[in-house]
Amino acid sequence: MKRKLTDTFLKRSAKPNTDGTPCNYTDGGGLYLHVKGNDKKWWRYNYRFDGKQKTLSIGSYPEVGLDVARRHHEEARELLARGVDPSEHKRTTKAIKGDMVGNSFEAIAREYYQKYRNTWQQSYSDKMMGYFEKDVFPWIGSKPIGEIEAPEIVRLICRQDERGAGGAARKVKQHIQQVYDYAVAVGLATRNPARDIKTSLVLKPRQVKHFASIKEPGKVGELMRAIYGYQGQFATCCALKLSALTMLRPSELIKSKWDEIDLDQGMFTIPVKRMKARTHIKEANLTAHYVPLCSQAIAILTELKPLTGRGKGGYVFPSIRTTEQPMSNNTVNAALRRMGFTKEEMTGHGFRSMASSLLNEMRNSQGMRRWDKDVIERQLAHTEANKVRAAYNHAEYLDERREMLQAWADYLDGLRAGGQVVPFRKAK
Repeated sequence: MKRKLTDTFLKRSAKPNTDGTPCNYTDGGGLYLHVKGNDKKWWRYNYRFDGKQKTLSIGSYPEVGLDVARRHHEEARELLARGVDPSEHKRTTKAIKGDMVGNSFEAIAREYYQKYRNTWQQSYSDKMMGYFEKDVFPWIGSKPIGEIEAPEIVRLICRQDERGAGGAARKVKQHIQQVYDYAVAVGLATRNPARDIKTSLVLKPRQVKHFASIKEPGKVGELMRAIYGYQGQFATCCALKLSALTMLRPSELIKSKWDEIDLDQGMFTIPVKRMKARTHIKEANLTAHYVPLCSQAIAILTELKPLTGRGKGGYVFPSIRTTEQPMSNNTVNAALRRMGFTKEEMTGHGFRSMASSLLNEMRNSQGMRRWDKDVIERQLAHTEANKVRAAYNHAEYLDERREMLQAWADYLDGLRAGGQVVPFRKAK
């Protein structure tokens, strides 16, 4: 077939008729450029199918160049030679692609996200979508959800693991599995390939990373003296003191609200939605963690309440910028650095480890443990490793914990005052 058009002609000479009516410029074999007023140009292919004259629209010029238009023209002629109507084939292909987009992993993941995002904490939903957009959608987002197999998901999470983000890789696998559970439930997929993947077999072993903590009694005394001599914000100083006294996670303490604290009864009640727990437990929010307050903690909070108790957000430790938000989780760590303690020596989370280690080592005059380990673990709000035991062990040990926390506060006062440090016997 002899072709007639050139790129130069199309750029310089392809115009409508002088009277403004459309003009067609033939390239051969039924392909032509249709030029209308305002210099609008479209590629078209005229052909006959089942005895009827038909026209296939190929695209606009110059978005679709001459070479591309000719390639589409040849493909259409091949379809016609096989008895396939090019226009009908185009409509069918477009419809299939539309279904594929609607059933793509990304489309269903976003549908799942939009449906349940209001039931999750903001930080959880933000991290989930962040993982999807950065680590999932670029690789499998456009694929039909029913065509993705386990090896593709393995390659995806291993890519994260190789760059040192093993924790993120496990989270991504978990989120992909949740999307597939949803897809199966609503009939958009027949199986969940993510459930076939054991991360322990394909990812590097978890590296247990402990928070830096001071555990030697003499150095604990130095730490407490530094805290009580802190020259920064008063609320920050109070947060440091209570971090040592309550054994709470930094976020649990920093985001506390005054309506959670009963100074008369000496009790701090933290709803489970603010605790470290599984998502469905947080969503239900039917339980709470009770923290008995020692006399020292009550005194600190009593002194702090006139300063922060009237804030709009109700936070015990409001941000210095707005009372409607809590102070940053990094505030305590930043204060420790200003006092001269490096991140390898002490962290805000390390107060928990400090208390747990020393309380577990405490012995009475007969050499017996002074505090039952279950009492310590309950105060730390740790989840039982033994699920069967955990199912029956619902004891709060409030009386024992109140006694323990008061003894712990008195012990810290003794260390701060520079009293004689009596070494603990190590547990056997």
